[in-house]
Amino acid sequence: MSRSSSNSRPPFSRPTARTSSATFDPRRPQRLADVLARTDAFSALRAGVEQIAALERDLSELLPDYLATSVEPGFIKDGVLAIFAAHNALAARLRHLEPRLLADLQQRGWLVDSLKIRVRPKPLEASTPLKQARMTRVGADALHQLSESLAPSPLQAALARMAARHRK
Repeated sequence: MSRSSSNSRPPFSRPTARTSSATFDPRRPQRLADVLARTDAFSALRAGVEQIAALERDLSELLPDYLATSVEPGFIKDGVLAIFAAHNALAARLRHLEPRLLADLQQRGWLVDSLKIRVRPKPLEASTPLKQARMTRVGADALHQLSESLAPSPLQAALARMAARHRK
């Protein structure tokens, strides 16, 4: 009786000096272009990825820096290029630049008849958590004594509030 079933994969062997280093090793990181080039099933996806990358490069060269970092290109469908802005103010600015941007893209060889500018808000960054630092009773008492020794001032009031907050 055999230990391996007929459905199991053969054991993986690492390439040695005698074998080709071009063999596929699933445990090693690979470039996206290499993975997509491995089969024809991904040819449309590969073409789309390359198109988006080229559009991003051209838009970053054509747009001012403050716009280029907050704009993402979409796909070109029926001669219409979708461009996504991070917020409404950038979308409005893009609409003002639309005729010049369209002409520049056409001059660079893009088959674009018009632009469709849409707003795609970027996800909010996680807010910073509230401070969780706590002062010991001895430290709070020392702050309280210091606040009592000072003349009335904004500093004296702030120290008294801080000491009271941490003495609870």
